[in-house]
Amino acid sequence: MKASTLNMTSTLRNTLIASLLAILAPFAMAEEAAEAAPAADDLTLNQANSLEQLLDNVEQRRVVESREHTERERRFTQERANQAKMLQDAQAERTREERRSDRLETQFEENEIRIGDLTEQLDKRLGSLRELFGVLQQVAGDTRGLFEASLISAQYENRGEWLGELAKKMGTASQLATIEEMEDLWFELQREMTESGKVTKFPGTITKLSGEKVNTDIVRVGSYALLGEGEYLQWDVDTQAIIELARQPTGRHVSTAEAVQSAAPGEIVEFSIDPLRGSLLALLIQAATLEEQVGSIGAVAECYLPFCDGQGGTVGAIIILGGFIGVLLALERLITLSMVGAKVNSQRKNPTPSDDNPLGRVLKVYDENKEVDVETLELKLGEAILGETPKLTRNITLIQVISVVAPLTGLLGTVIGMIETFQAITLFGAGDPKTMASGISKALMTTVLGLCVAIPTTLLHALVNARSKSVIHVIEEQSAGIIAEHAEKSGQPLG
Repeated sequence: MKASTLNMTSTLRNTLIASLLAILAPFAMAEEAAEAAPAADDLTLNQANSLEQLLDNVEQRRVVESREHTERERRFTQERANQAKMLQDAQAERTREERRSDRLETQFEENEIRIGDLTEQLDKRLGSLRELFGVLQQVAGDTRGLFEASLISAQYENRGEWLGELAKKMGTASQLATIEEMEDLWFELQREMTESGKVTKFPGTITKLSGEKVNTDIVRVGSYALLGEGEYLQWDVDTQAIIELARQPTGRHVSTAEAVQSAAPGEIVEFSIDPLRGSLLALLIQAATLEEQVGSIGAVAECYLPFCDGQGGTVGAIIILGGFIGVLLALERLITLSMVGAKVNSQRKNPTPSDDNPLGRVLKVYDENKEVDVETLELKLGEAILGETPKLTRNITLIQVISVVAPLTGLLGTVIGMIETFQAITLFGAGDPKTMASGISKALMTTVLGLCVAIPTTLLHALVNARSKSVIHVIEEQSAGIIAEHAEKSGQPLG
């Protein structure tokens, strides 16, 4: 009984040991894999093959873990002490900064009081000088704009840059202008006044319309005009450069510019000056030329009048064409009648009749009818004079018609222009003057054209008519003398 009990006990113990080994074996293998580096004493856990070895391994593991726990506790304690020290240092730093902030705040308040005292003291010392510096600042700013727009800056460049810096500096209450800066400002103002009364030639660069830059001599007439290459030039304020005008004014102004540029020093020449410093010149450039106002005669012939685009419109083109025809006819009559008059005067001195003039042809009729009676001779000569009269009075009536019709046509153009103006007002209102400018321009231009044609053609008609009548009068006078002489010779009374 006792032996069986011992056997059972032994069997149970072995079973428990086997079960415990089976349970703890994976943990022992995991610990061996996890510990890559050995402990400080190079302790290695071996696989347990018996209960005693298992107990030894557990004991060794307990020792190792105890050491690790001790090391962790030591590091934690050390880090906690470090954190406490850092906290203590931060609190000390905060205390120092709070004291420094209080000190700086006190110093700031003291500085504010001191600045107020110094400012009050500065105001008392400046007195009326503050007003002077205010005026100086304003003058510096205004002078810079004046210099940039002045033609004198074409010769003396970059005169206004330092003035802007001076005005900006004086805008702050802490900086004032120096004596040298005030003297420089006074010098530049004096030079501006002095140079505005001089005619100076200096080398400069002209920017052409094509973008090309040409270096040449520039003539500056005070602060009113710039001349170069015999033409007017323009000072561009934005680019601070001398540029070529898009179009020159009329010929007489350009001729005066050429005279000034080619004049010798001290020579007095006639010159067209713009007292408004370029404003009048700009208006002269914008003004339409005669060709633009009335349309060219070639365009009239090409477009058959109705489609011409001058300011006078179709009516203006008709007036110009009529005036052109009238002047041509008058010139032709003047030349022809002058030649005929000269031949008639020559014939009066020559007893031999000639066929190249009206008087000679009338005298030839007398030579052919010397034997007839006085009444017949008078009829023959009257017939000859009537035959010559149309040649002498040809186209004179047409010139008179043109001189009368031209102002009437101009009046017609005026009415048409006013109609167009009122139509524009009806469509677009009277707010924009540009909408009415075309009609008013046509109305005024046609009136001017009609008068410009009527006046000279009327004068030419009177001149041509007088010349024609003088030639006819000479012929009639000579014819009457011939009849009287023939009646005296034949003893017949005049009818």
